[in-house]
Amino acid sequence: MKETIATIPLMNAFHADDECPFCYLEREAEQHAISFILGSAYMEDDIRAKTDATGFCRHHFKMMYDYGNRLGNALILSTHLKKLNQELDDELAHFTPGKSSFIKRMKHTDVSSGNAPKTPLGAWIAAKTTDCYVCDHFHQIYGRYLDTFFDLYKKNEEFRALFEKSRGFCLPHFGDLIEAAEDKLTDDEKKEFYPKAFSMIQDNLDRLQKEVSWFVEKNDYRNKDKDWGTSADSIQRGMQKCAGGYPADEVFKAKL
Repeated sequence: MKETIATIPLMNAFHADDECPFCYLEREAEQHAISFILGSAYMEDDIRAKTDATGFCRHHFKMMYDYGNRLGNALILSTHLKKLNQELDDELAHFTPGKSSFIKRMKHTDVSSGNAPKTPLGAWIAAKTTDCYVCDHFHQIYGRYLDTFFDLYKKNEEFRALFEKSRGFCLPHFGDLIEAAEDKLTDDEKKEFYPKAFSMIQDNLDRLQKEVSWFVEKNDYRNKDKDWGTSADSIQRGMQKCAGGYPADEVFKAKL
């Protein structure tokens, strides 16, 4: 198969024999973004304007701190906080309390993540604490990866075989794949793809459940001399399968 700039990252991810190729791509994208902004990009006005406006989520703030370059982090934060304070002043100046009622006051406070903010201030804070320059970087290319996946799946037998022999996907990325399939595949193609994809997620979740179960059993003294098999690292792989990401990854730091 002739690889192109569009297909190489996806092919590399599938050849990595990972629990989820899209987790593999996401990790590469976020590490690239962290290295980029804390390399020299934080000194560029256009990049600082974007990070000032967007900010970072909790996860990527932690990655930035762990990466190093305290001065770079401080410079990024200094102008981001300046813009945040300006916007906050404006939000507070225009804040108007909503109407209350006895019934509302008697209800227990519901802080479920799916609830929409009740005030413009709450909506602003929700945006500021979820928007993220690094997340946006991956989301901008993630859609193209999904498009490329289905383009290769439909047109390339080699890739289709690679897909069918893979370990499948984590649950969040599997969900994205199924949602994308609704638009990218014809009705006839869906009849073929869905059974394969469903069998893949079921088989691989069952595989991991058995691996983790054997990890538990292996810690029984009666099994101390038996082979660990593939269960030794099953905890981190099981966590990845359930929620995505790499819980056992070493801290990502700048190369000195």
